[in-house]
Amino acid sequence: MNTNSRSDSYAAAGVDITAGYKAVELMKQHIAKTMTSGVCSDVGGFGGLFELDITGMERPVLVSGTDGVGTKLKLAFLLDKHDTVGIDCVAMCVNDIICVGAKPLFFLDYIACGKNVPERIADIVKGVAEGCVQSGCALIGGETAEMPGFYPADEYDLAGYSTGVVDKKNIIDNKTMKAGDVVIALPSSGVHSNGFSLVRKVFDVENADITAPEEKLGGKSIGETLLTPTRIYVKSVLALLEKVKVKGISHITGGGFYENIPRSIPDGLGAKISRKDVRVLPIFELLMERGGISEHDMFNTFNMGVGMSIVVSAEDAQTALDVLKENGEDAYIIGTIEESEEKITIC
Repeated sequence: MNTNSRSDSYAAAGVDITAGYKAVELMKQHIAKTMTSGVCSDVGGFGGLFELDITGMERPVLVSGTDGVGTKLKLAFLLDKHDTVGIDCVAMCVNDIICVGAKPLFFLDYIACGKNVPERIADIVKGVAEGCVQSGCALIGGETAEMPGFYPADEYDLAGYSTGVVDKKNIIDNKTMKAGDVVIALPSSGVHSNGFSLVRKVFDVENADITAPEEKLGGKSIGETLLTPTRIYVKSVLALLEKVKVKGISHITGGGFYENIPRSIPDGLGAKISRKDVRVLPIFELLMERGGISEHDMFNTFNMGVGMSIVVSAEDAQTALDVLKENGEDAYIIGTIEESEEKITIC
């Protein structure tokens, strides 16, 4: 820790730079867990260095993704629990770049806060580090910005960025997709990190007791259920790509089924999703009931229990299911690809 760097004037304006040094010291133990062979720098430099290993690749392509946690952070503030939202931040980035077949290499986070409380910042980074461990990428840098007067003292925002790599010949596109292919679902862990403006309104989280046990949620509270971190699919999908030709992947985020599944389907084809086969999680049933939300709007806003969809040929479907289950995913079939002008139908 730098004991000589301090500014009484800056502190009087609300920015404590010594708190920043302490936060870095506290987070180092978490960052250390994410180190991979490509990391070439320590925490605290002006840039994170990563040596790209392209052994066996003919034409390596870098793939990048960036995202945040959104208003799910309001739940973290209300429950004073900050060690899981970092997982969400990583998940929203790495789950996107795996959709084109890229292996995540490294991650950087950005935390902006009203007041730098070192222990809270370290808790946030603990979650980020856990997300990196789950996805096999290194946390090589980040930024914590103390912004008094811009954010309330007890609030913060969290965003991140990840880069991965894929051999150009292995990029997942939809050129080989055809009628008769199968749509496989990877279950979500809950609401993940999308639709929380509607969630917060329906459950009135700022005023209601969200810590009470809910029978429909198996005795868990609404708050605990909503803070469940986003599932990270990187390792299971990478294992699948080694065994099966994957024709399309969609990360089911904001916009639900209707916006995300079509993103991996070419013109002239559409996904026919069997509504009865979708394993809707209880939290979504509770949302629909208490909010008086139509089923269409639910499927057009939330993941409904499906965090990722994968398209493979019918002959590869069983192998794909077996590989995914061997890697911890309770995968199942929810539909087929058909010739259609509608990119998706749920019936």
